[in-house]
Amino acid sequence: MEVRGFTDEQGALVAKSWNVMKKNPGEHGLKIFDVAPAAQNMFSFIKDSQIPLDQNPKLKAHAVFVFVMTCETAAQLRKTGKITVEDRHLEQIGATHLKKGVTGEHFEVAKSALLETIKEAVPEIWSQDMENAWAEAYDQLLAAINSQIIKPPSSSD
Repeated sequence: MEVRGFTDEQGALVAKSWNVMKKNPGEHGLKIFDVAPAAQNMFSFIKDSQIPLDQNPKLKAHAVFVFVMTCETAAQLRKTGKITVEDRHLEQIGATHLKKGVTGEHFEVAKSALLETIKEAVPEIWSQDMENAWAEAYDQLLAAINSQIIKPPSSSD
């Protein structure tokens, strides 16, 4: 998926903030539930769990996954101008979200939570440019996932 306009500066801003946040990404991943408490019902591994959210290993792993995928997207966009995650992996992510009933609105809530989390995690370096860089990386990753969900099945003629 070819993308234009993701600059070296944007990539550097994402990398700089990620280097601070990656020390404790699981904690940062809980922010979505402050923004949208009902989102807990979207995660089967926490819906009926008795484990506190801040101690749930599956939730922490999911948070790390989202941060890492978005950060990797930013790095790929900066270096190559395209997202190079394997289509099969994107298909799997898309299929899982589709099966769980995740919609565009849910992804927007997640994006807002992601940006708010980053802002709170790195207040001393936060800027509008950093917000724009993370938002662009997230949007491009989501577009790549969605392109695999709606891609027609390949035919073997």
